Amino acid sequence: MESVAELVAARWGDHRPGLWCGNPESPEDTVLTHHEVAAGAAARAALLADLLPPDGPPHLGVLLDNTPEFPLWLSAAALAGAAVAGINPTRRGPELTRDILHTECRLLITEHAHLPLLRGLDLPWGSSRASAVERGGVRLLITGTPEYDDLLAPYRDARPDASRATPADRLLLYFTSGSTGAPKAALCTQGRLAAAGRSLAGQFSVRPDDVHYVCMPMFHGNAVIADWAPALAAGAGVALRRRFSASGFLADVRRYRATYFTYVGRAIQYVLATEPSPDDRDHALRLGFGTEAGAVDAAAFERRFGVRLVEGYGSSEGGAAVQWSPGTPAGAVGRAGPGLVVLDPETRAECPPAEFDGAGRLLNGDAAIGELVNRGPNPFEGYWRNPAAEAERRREDGAYWTGDLFYGDSDGFLYFAGRTDDRLRVDSENLAAAMIENILARYEGADAVAVYAVPDPVTGDQVMATLAGTFDPLAFAEFLLAQPDLGTKMAPRFVRVVERMPVTATNKIHRALLRREGVRCADPVWWRPPGEATYRRLTAEEAAEAARAGHVEGPLVSTRGPSSVRRQGLEPRTR
Repeated sequence: MESVAELVAARWGDHRPGLWCGNPESPEDTVLTHHEVAAGAAARAALLADLLPPDGPPHLGVLLDNTPEFPLWLSAAALAGAAVAGINPTRRGPELTRDILHTECRLLITEHAHLPLLRGLDLPWGSSRASAVERGGVRLLITGTPEYDDLLAPYRDARPDASRATPADRLLLYFTSGSTGAPKAALCTQGRLAAAGRSLAGQFSVRPDDVHYVCMPMFHGNAVIADWAPALAAGAGVALRRRFSASGFLADVRRYRATYFTYVGRAIQYVLATEPSPDDRDHALRLGFGTEAGAVDAAAFERRFGVRLVEGYGSSEGGAAVQWSPGTPAGAVGRAGPGLVVLDPETRAECPPAEFDGAGRLLNGDAAIGELVNRGPNPFEGYWRNPAAEAERRREDGAYWTGDLFYGDSDGFLYFAGRTDDRLRVDSENLAAAMIENILARYEGADAVAVYAVPDPVTGDQVMATLAGTFDPLAFAEFLLAQPDLGTKMAPRFVRVVERMPVTATNKIHRALLRREGVRCADPVWWRPPGEATYRRLTAEEAAEAARAGHVEGPLVSTRGPSSVRRQGLEPRTR
């Protein structure tokens, strides 16, 4: 097994352009050769050796946008045998303090743009020394300053030495989304990251002359594992976008002649929402790889831009992965590999194969949908100082429970059905939010859709949808009636209409916020009273009535009768 440090050192002497990034202070891009990246990493690794104290974990936090300093410090940490914690700049106050202290960062790399985030943090502040400041045991380096340049100057002649690192060295501490509590810092060693890079480079035939466009934030695992690592493994170039921009996407792709990119969450929908142009196919891009685009948007992206999107699945922690391969049915993620099974979370029995009718509608979703589990060997390396979370993922039998819902067909192909947190229970039947979202995404006025549960004292849950776009209550009701695979228990009781879907820093829908707010929000909420076929605005009087009915949590929902929503099936599949 090789290390990331070896991949970094291998670029020494490679004088091809290897790293591009827009410069906000100049019309010219910052461009570094592969050799210059390796040299910059070596200098920073030598500095790390002098700065990191010997009496604690060799951890450094990186609080940066996607600037050249981010991959330089990732590469430096690999050479030095240290580990990088990607710090999320959308976190604030106590949450940000918690992330830095929990990962025991002894060094924090940041830039002027993020300094306001550090003011007032609940950390003991020490004395200043140039651009390095000891703050509660955390030393701060501010990139782009004369002091920072002076600090690096004595190490400019350093050469990359991979002998200090091993494949077993911890390299990444990357936070999960934290939708069910404080974010967990998943661990990734150099060996696992290098192997992931090699695997993806082979799967997608990445060549040295390719350019990977990194527009997702590098503090998140997607950009590092699925975009940066395969480029590093193949010797391909990397073009950075400081922050994702839908309007700047195609211009960047052309500017850097990018051939590959990754995405998560709603990024594809945002790109599709930009104004179409006759020259949308004038670019070198050949592949996009990611999650949560959905079949409808993936097809629309390929029609407009001529680029195939590959929807892969891999748990953030590395415990399970499903790879797309030729012949994978529409809507499926890929074929189940050795050890991957779909289990009932309560009985732990294997779920039966999915049954479909002639239209491709899932007939036995309540039985077929379960949690994806990896019973075979897996590279899950745990969480930093969080044994309870580790025990939730790796059960007593040694299997890895992903926390994701799937169903499988009789040919062994797997279909994603959402997070276990996204399961709804309506009238004693289980519904998967992702499946309802796939159907509602067909509505002509929908730019983005999110489906989630709001509590109901009679039925258990009610289905609520948030829709970004244009909403006509009569047209929407007619649309629902026309969908042959929308069961009556799947039809939304409530529809919240927003101008823009709330998202997290990684462009994933902020489901925790939507669930928390329920119908108590500033946006218009439409609802379909029991026994009625159409939607109307929820009034203040109806909300007050629901409050008197005894709802103790955020959402206010009707209690005047059981839901008329019935499950019949899920997203069609085609062969």
